[in-house]
Amino acid sequence: MKKAIKDPSKIMNFVKAEKRTLVLVAISGTLFNAGMTAQPYFEGQLAQMLSDIIGGNKTVSDMITLALIYIGVITIVQAARFFKRLSVRIFANNINRSMKRILFRTLAHRPSSELSEESTGEVMTKAIADVDVCVEGVRKFTTEIFDTGVLMLSYIITLCLCDLKIALISLIFPPAAYILAGSMKQRVARSTAAYKESAGRLNEATLDRIENAVTYRVFGQDENQNRLYENDLADYEKKGIRSGLWETSLQPLYHIITLISVIFIIYFGAWEILNGTWTIAEFTTFLSCFTKLAQKSSNTAKLFNAVQKMKVSWVRIKPLLKNIPKEEIPLPESPKTLTVENLSFAFPNGEYVLNSVNFTAKPGEIIGVTGAVASGKSVFGRVFLCEYNYEGSIKFGIDELSTLISQRRQVVGYMGHDSELFQGTISENILLGDNADAEAYLKLVCMDSEVSPESPVGNGGAGLSGGQQQRLALARTLCHKRAIMILDDPFSAVDKKTEREILENIRKNASDSIIILISHRLSVFPQLERVLWIEDGEITVSTHEKLMQTNAKYAELYGLQTAGGEQK
Repeated sequence: MKKAIKDPSKIMNFVKAEKRTLVLVAISGTLFNAGMTAQPYFEGQLAQMLSDIIGGNKTVSDMITLALIYIGVITIVQAARFFKRLSVRIFANNINRSMKRILFRTLAHRPSSELSEESTGEVMTKAIADVDVCVEGVRKFTTEIFDTGVLMLSYIITLCLCDLKIALISLIFPPAAYILAGSMKQRVARSTAAYKESAGRLNEATLDRIENAVTYRVFGQDENQNRLYENDLADYEKKGIRSGLWETSLQPLYHIITLISVIFIIYFGAWEILNGTWTIAEFTTFLSCFTKLAQKSSNTAKLFNAVQKMKVSWVRIKPLLKNIPKEEIPLPESPKTLTVENLSFAFPNGEYVLNSVNFTAKPGEIIGVTGAVASGKSVFGRVFLCEYNYEGSIKFGIDELSTLISQRRQVVGYMGHDSELFQGTISENILLGDNADAEAYLKLVCMDSEVSPESPVGNGGAGLSGGQQQRLALARTLCHKRAIMILDDPFSAVDKKTEREILENIRKNASDSIIILISHRLSVFPQLERVLWIEDGEITVSTHEKLMQTNAKYAELYGLQTAGGEQK
């Protein structure tokens, strides 16, 4: 396995990581491009040979011999070209893989609060399209170092050897094409950035159209959504054309500017032939060499635009290219206590949702959290994910939870309202690639009689009821047990008997974990070690029995839920 990129925020570090491949590129590229100067030479010799045959100085067999030598040389040169292209492609593919590996790892570890600030389409564009553009720019640059840089130098040397004066005159106009291309870089950057943004919007619209197709159809919004999608598609096409315009439409202009020199070559070359200074072979070699140089000059101007597009994409993805430390499970030799002191929390630029929360919990304890609708129950659970900064302290043992960084994911397990199920089987959704018995976890959540491990889940859990989705998410959480587990409403749509059975299974399975059970259903709360009642941002920490005596709202809520007796 290759070593990790030390500092992925610098694009040259990706290039340096492919040193061995670059050596192959350099060797094969130099052989190919240096050998390409043989083509104008042989073209001149063939033209001279034809003239000599017409003049009776050479025979057809001489022409055939020269042609065979020419074919042999070109075959060797093209073989070098094949190995050069193969090496460049391997070089580019390796960089692409490295960039995407780091990018996807970074995205996977970004807090959901950050991801929610960007559209899914925008994230997809950065993760896929922008990396591809960056790598394509690196590939073109590497290719043109040899195909243009080395080859143009070889052509220039050949021209100067033929005639220094005419060479200097003919080399006046190619730089003009470079200057024109350089003046277009701002236009290229702006149009490319607009195209990327439009691509992100189109990706987002496509995902929305697929995920919410049924909703739009039920409410008769198909045609309206189709029109909106067509607008996004039209904008994408418009921005795409405009982005490519400055790169592709100006190529003929670059070429025309460079080829102005041909007028001077023909004029001065004719005089040289008439004066006997040049042979037909030398004139043909010079003209052929320059036309190939002109073509490469046009490619150089095109390269400037490609590099500019690469810079735009690099600016977009650079903040996402970070080395994420390898996660190590900091399991203690002895169970650790959770200590929450003066915990307060508010969303950025928002009012406080929680104020001065204090409690402790030991492994094996289940802490219930409840309150009125929109009281902040789910917010309390998400605070343990440290997506936003909190005030006060949440300590696991002696470690502050917010300082654990990558290890925090191995300390805190979280099951939220969104079950986050994916297309696949029940087993795949529970195990997530681990080697374990999915059937055992289905039994823990009382689903083993309803589904089998190989049952399909459907897109987003479409093949399951809402209650089954929640229990499947609970089975996944129990399979990947952590020292602290936040369970937000895990007993949705199950009867009280099943709820009690699942709770007992959780208590047995996670006896060495601290469970924070967030629920609006209170039937199992008498069995919990402690209860946290949330009201107006304030949290009362007590037992079920004491809350029933001291908190009228809690007692009323519990009474309303249990007034009808136990559900069977």
